[in-house]
This record gives sequence, structure tokens and C-alpha cells, in this order.
Amino acid sequence: MSLQKPLRLITISVSHYCEKVRWALTKLNIPYVEEAHIPPFHIPIAKSLGGKLTPILVMENQVIHDSTKILQYLDTIVADESKLFPIQPELRKQVEDLENLFDEELGITARLWGYSHTINQPQLIKQAWCRDVPVLEKLLFPFTFPIVKKVIKTNFEINDNSQNEAYTKIQEILTMVSDLIADGRKYLVGDKFTAADLTFAALAAPFLLPPEHPKRRPNMQDLPPKMLAEIEEFRQTAAGKFGLRLYGTERF
Repeated sequence: MSLQKPLRLITISVSHYCEKVRWALTKLNIPYVEEAHIPPFHIPIAKSLGGKLTPILVMENQVIHDSTKILQYLDTIVADESKLFPIQPELRKQVEDLENLFDEELGITARLWGYSHTINQPQLIKQAWCRDVPVLEKLLFPFTFPIVKKVIKTNFEINDNSQNEAYTKIQEILTMVSDLIADGRKYLVGDKFTAADLTFAALAAPFLLPPEHPKRRPNMQDLPPKMLAEIEEFRQTAAGKFGLRLYGTERF
């Protein structure tokens, strides 16, 4: 299927779920234009397109919400050899199961971990949020963030125990992935890069901070000491090294 003009990708720039779709589009060589926003300015745009959250993929006659649904759609418009979901039913089921696990557990936990460390540091949040967004949104950040901060704390259930709970859950998932690749396999499922690998690496990016990530992250030295120590610990696991390798070899 040929695309007559680039697709529109509506994002929150820093979102790792948006990075998941951004990576897939780039990997599959599908032209797109990203329209990034900061909370809460993404909300009216998402609502105008029939949803509430990002990422949103906008085409001439179709709008797709949810990162997994977008990846599944992209698989229908590329050649078999480029697909992110295997054609073989048993391998596809394995990829879908892992992708769902990472979406529902790793992605949510990584977000909780990141905000638990940084939500009270507006300068770090500004660095992460306010790149490649409209100038007006950047200018309004000091006024909107105090309100958004309260919403984030409530919606993501950030409390005094969040950091430790998220850290423990991330370690559990990294241990699971480390065990999976302990046999020396290059990819999580089969012998080629799939949606399982992409989803793991993209959703682990907030605590691995891969240098190949297309959106510049805050300087490491600016991060809270505990957060920085945990990043180094996560990076040293077999799964962490695997995620960093995927960014180094597959993120293009």
C-alpha cells in the first residue's frame, strides 16, 4: 500500500508509548509528521479526533488510537518481510503476549517510577516535556504545570511508597526478560526484531535513557541521586543491556 502523503502522529513528546509508535514508523520507513504537545494541551486535540490519550495516528480517512492498535495497523501496509508481528500463528501469539505484558505492566510502572522521582522538580519536567512543542505551550508551562502536577499525582497514584514499589516491579520485569534471553537469543521471539523487542525497549527507555533516543532527555547530572543510581543499576542487568543494544542497532 502506498501512502500519498505523510501520516500525522499526535504525541506527548516525552511519552514512551508515543516513542513506541515513532520507532515503528521509522523502522518501517513510513513517512510521518509528528505534532507534539504538553499536557494538558493534548486533550482538546485528542478529543477533536475522538479520543483522550496519545499517541494518535491520523490518516486521510481513518484515525487510530492506542499504540498497539497503531502497530497492528502498520503491519497491514508493509511487506511481509518488514512486519513487526510474525506471520506464523505460534510466534505471533508469543509476540502479542509479551507486547501486552510490557504495555500493561512495564510501561505503566516506568511512568510511575519516572514521575515519582521528578514530579516535584518542575525544571526537569520542563526539560522533558517542552521540546518540539508549540511556543505558546512552552510559555504557558509555568502556569499550567501546577494544575497538571496535581492531576498526575492523583491519576497515577503517586505517593510516598511509589518510588520503591515501581523500582521493585521494574526489577521483576527485568529479571523475567533477563531469564528469557539467558539462552543467548538475539531477539525475544524468533530470529528477527519484532513488536515485542520494540515495545520492551521503548517502554524501558525512561529508566535506561538510551543515547540513541530521538528526544533529548535531561542531563544525567541533573537527575536526583537516587534516580541516577537506579538507572545505572537497571542498565547493568542483562535485560537493560539488551534494551540498550536494541536502541543501538534497531533505532533508525
